[in-house]
Amino acid sequence: METDKTEQRYRAPALDRGLDILELLAIHPGGLTRSEIMKEMGKSPSEIYRMLERLVARNYVSRSLEGDRYALTMKLFHLAASYPPLRRLVMNAQPLMDEFTRETMQSVHLVVADMGQAHVVAQASSRSAWEFRLRVGAMLDMLHTSSGQTFLAFQDKDSVAQILKAAPDAPESLSAAMMKEFAVIRKNGYRLSASQQLVGVTDISAPVRSANGATVAVLTCPFLPRVEAPPEDAQIVDLQGALDLLLKTAERISKT
Repeated sequence: METDKTEQRYRAPALDRGLDILELLAIHPGGLTRSEIMKEMGKSPSEIYRMLERLVARNYVSRSLEGDRYALTMKLFHLAASYPPLRRLVMNAQPLMDEFTRETMQSVHLVVADMGQAHVVAQASSRSAWEFRLRVGAMLDMLHTSSGQTFLAFQDKDSVAQILKAAPDAPESLSAAMMKEFAVIRKNGYRLSASQQLVGVTDISAPVRSANGATVAVLTCPFLPRVEAPPEDAQIVDLQGALDLLLKTAERISKT
């Protein structure tokens, strides 16, 4: 009874409506129209309209290009990434990434989306004296890197549009060739292709998923063929071997 009185005393109806909208959109990844939101919440147009506009203005919610559908942006994810969940992701991923490098003698990095770019949040190096690796904190182009393309391939239409809107020098919409590439990545469950930045490097990228199946990160190995003798407790794997191990590692990270 005392708890009920306290809740009533400190009620903030506008804040409650805003939170209700965010929670509602969180379970509708394809977004909802304003009418659908009003129906789900049992609220009048005047109660919803202004709140939606403020959420759009603050970039928590995006309005579709047609202007009639609303969906969550990545902003809540970015807020969460500043808090322990991202640290937990990196903490759980790092030992598995280290294991991958020990077995393959290849480097590997973990990427999340950050304000229209791919952000390297973790990295593991090969024990070899020779390697190619990306530093933690590096910002990568979403459309012209294997990590970025793989991340976009597993996002819904509205999320892709929102990322492109924030990305520097990005087109307003995807080309037919890029959409075809994304379809191939989704079908295969990974991306394997020559690097778009360096000659001789083959990028292998696999999605890392959350408990509800959403792609929240990408694990990428910039594969370099090796001719040197490996340490006694390692082996030099070929491209197919590296792909198989990367997919297993991404799956294991997804389950942590």
